[in-house]
Amino acid sequence: MTPAHAPHRRYAELKARLPLIAILRGLRPSEAVDIGQALHDAGFSLWEVPLNSPDPLASIAALRAAFPDALVGAGTVLTPAQVRDVHAAGGQLVVSPNADPAVIAETVALGMISLPGILTPTEAFTALAHGAHGLKLFPAELASPAVVKALLAVLPRGCDLFPVGGISAGTMEPWVAAGATGFGIGSSLYKPGKSAQAVRADALAFARAWKAPRAA
Repeated sequence: MTPAHAPHRRYAELKARLPLIAILRGLRPSEAVDIGQALHDAGFSLWEVPLNSPDPLASIAALRAAFPDALVGAGTVLTPAQVRDVHAAGGQLVVSPNADPAVIAETVALGMISLPGILTPTEAFTALAHGAHGLKLFPAELASPAVVKALLAVLPRGCDLFPVGGISAGTMEPWVAAGATGFGIGSSLYKPGKSAQAVRADALAFARAWKAPRAA
């Protein structure tokens, strides 16, 4: 398999293992490796550093260097130029709050994984038509498990759909029952000032909550 296809293979492998994306908004480069280790210990290997964090590209580069087996990238990516910046920093994942065809196309052209934000069928089909590898249902607070079920009834079979926003370890199951692929987990997992030890504990709780119904 060529290097250009490596992120796609890694995305499929890590998604199958634990389809929970850590959203590390506010992460500082000085703590990136410690927080990454805490997440890695708990089984999280899909990580995004939103671009409105302090020096996000440095954090992405540090995480990629320290954890080559993880899939690391950026969130809140709004322009093709930002996609190129993330790629130059070693990022392999691009997550956005919206579905901008130019951002999706640039992400795909650079061999990265594209997970744009959608809320309606029109946005979802537009994103997929431009090459998105999966969809971020955002903000999930404006949706529901019923919305997930309705979307998946019309989207292509096997389409990845990740609710993001307000998800806790105790609220995942109704979304999963409706067909959600996984979740993006933000402030309930990491926020500025939270210790690596606390991040690890919460990450383990999310991993257990995800795995428990499937192990029963």
